[in-house]
Amino acid sequence: MTWSHALKETARTGLAIERTRTEPLVAVRAACGVALVVGVALWLGSPTLAVSAAFGAFSAGIATFQRSWRPRPWLALAAASGLAVSTFLGYLAAAHTLTFVIMLAVWTLMTGMSWAVGPVSGLVSTQMVAVMLITVTLPTSTMGALGHALLVGLGGVVQAALIVIFPVRPWGVQRDALADALAGVADYARRLRYDPVAPFDPKPLMEARGAAALTPRQARRRPRQLRGYRVLAERIRPVLASLADPVVGAPEEGPERDRVRELLAATGTVLDSVAHAIRHGTPVRVPSEAMSVLRMPEDGPKLSGAARRAALRLFSLVADVVEASDEPVEEVSAEGRTVHRFLPRPGIAGTAAMALRAVHREARWSSPVLRHAVRLCAVSVSGYLLSTALPLGHAYWAPLTSTMVLRPDFAQTYSRGVARFLGTLAGVLVGGGVVALVHPGPSVSAALAVLAVLAMYLLLRTGFIVTSACVSAYVVFLLSIAGEAWGQTVQARVALTLLGGLLAMVAYAVFPAWETPRLRDRLANWLAANGAFATAVFDAYAHPADRRPRQVRDALLDARAARAAWEQSEAQAHREPVRHRGLSRAAARAAQTALSMMGRTVMLLEAHLPERDAAPTEEAGEFAAALRRAMPEAVEAVRKRRPLNWEAVRRSLERWREKSGDRPGVALRDAGQLMDALDDLAEALNRSARQSHTPRDPSQGESP
Repeated sequence: MTWSHALKETARTGLAIERTRTEPLVAVRAACGVALVVGVALWLGSPTLAVSAAFGAFSAGIATFQRSWRPRPWLALAAASGLAVSTFLGYLAAAHTLTFVIMLAVWTLMTGMSWAVGPVSGLVSTQMVAVMLITVTLPTSTMGALGHALLVGLGGVVQAALIVIFPVRPWGVQRDALADALAGVADYARRLRYDPVAPFDPKPLMEARGAAALTPRQARRRPRQLRGYRVLAERIRPVLASLADPVVGAPEEGPERDRVRELLAATGTVLDSVAHAIRHGTPVRVPSEAMSVLRMPEDGPKLSGAARRAALRLFSLVADVVEASDEPVEEVSAEGRTVHRFLPRPGIAGTAAMALRAVHREARWSSPVLRHAVRLCAVSVSGYLLSTALPLGHAYWAPLTSTMVLRPDFAQTYSRGVARFLGTLAGVLVGGGVVALVHPGPSVSAALAVLAVLAMYLLLRTGFIVTSACVSAYVVFLLSIAGEAWGQTVQARVALTLLGGLLAMVAYAVFPAWETPRLRDRLANWLAANGAFATAVFDAYAHPADRRPRQVRDALLDARAARAAWEQSEAQAHREPVRHRGLSRAAARAAQTALSMMGRTVMLLEAHLPERDAAPTEEAGEFAAALRRAMPEAVEAVRKRRPLNWEAVRRSLERWREKSGDRPGVALRDAGQLMDALDDLAEALNRSARQSHTPRDPSQGESP
């Protein structure tokens, strides 16, 4: 993709209005927190104190809207506490330009590194720096700075208290995540009726797993409807795929295929009913027709072989799903000791340790997070120094804009730059026009600020351009409380916002962190994870008595995470104005298809794992050993652009076929499909390597 095309795409993305589900009650509650803090500060204090308090409540309210499974009151307190510390230190350093620049450099460097912990930490840290740049411009003394910082923290306390006193849909986020997972499996079942090899998006299941991480206190308070469903949905998915697959399940046409379609439709209906009950907290109501289909027919089984075994397994799992809300969850093991029947969430100390490890992992020059931190630090400092030298005043607008615009990836940085400038221009013109025409006093300005922040909370997930417009109007109304001149605000805000946005975009172009060159590493990681998943499943066939359930489960989760990392990187690379000669776009798509088929094949085999008392399959163990020996060399070959060679794995498969004769089992058929997927991967990457070493005709231009 050329630079002009990439800029057009990112500009279009930044101007797009997203239509997502709003949360009006949560928005009203957060706006009431801002109104309460501003009103009390105006009544008991001064306009400048009211502005500081308003920014604290605003920051805490924003933090509660970020997608996180952690308790939202703690997010509000953490955001306000961080902002209070930033504000107090900023006040102390603001007396001298050099000390403030040093503090700004350290603070933005730490903010950039916070993206290593996660997007929520990065967004909240970015917001704290941005708001700190505004609040430190309000005149005060050292003791006044302490008062400003305390009021900023008070804003977070008020927001956290409102969340506790007036909860909106307790456990609502967890309910939605679990319902989405069940609905995703239901949709998958319906799609399998018409496409037996339809792909499955594991993202809802991954999000449901993240939502299921709880503290022991939360586990005791968790509604019964949120217990057990996620694991059942995970178990149903491979059974559905195995039942519909024409190789290991029912034939493509005939009475057995018609029976499979009935089972898939009934399963989708039941899972949708359960998802609706979980989302709305109502009893499960399943149509009797669907449940009658999911039973053994009176005239005997209509399926045979592996398809019949999968159908029987499906009957049992669907019955467990329907009855899960009425079944208590035991929390005592056979030995009498207490065990966790939930995914434990680390406490404060564990979370801090995980955050430090994440930051330490990204402390390398090749890390996009470290490059983002260095880029953010340099741009913020240079923007502040440049805007201080300009006769515009309000020197904080440029670094504020750079901080809000810059992101670790190209697409978000450039799309936010366009949206930020246009949204700021609209918000300043509207807010400034109202102030110029009405000349509101402190109370009216505070009311207008609350209305602006309410609109921002309501439209928070509709696009960055809308959010920028509402935030800009909010800042204009707040500054009018403190008596800031409207004309100076408009001139400085527009000019310095443009300066900050341009600095951010130029900085990314000069010091980029492209995702495209890392595609082969992501692909290699996905291959390694799929290989570990495959060997774990085949080992279970080779040694059923020694099978450990967690071994297959952990390998599946690793493979799913590697696939998600690849898809995210591939989506980012698709929007970047660079081309990686070692992996063309066509080769990347072909490799993704091959690895997806590899993962699906192993998932089919997972649905038929043998019982512990089953006879061992020695050939499966030999195949797993050959695959395990070949995988490290293959992973390294993907990274180094060398040809893939699966000859040892293929020979092991041929020996297995010779020993099985004319009675191949499910494991052997899936091993053959797995070999086909590996060959497709080798062909895609080997063809890409040959094309990258082929001399290009100088008369042809650079391909996108």
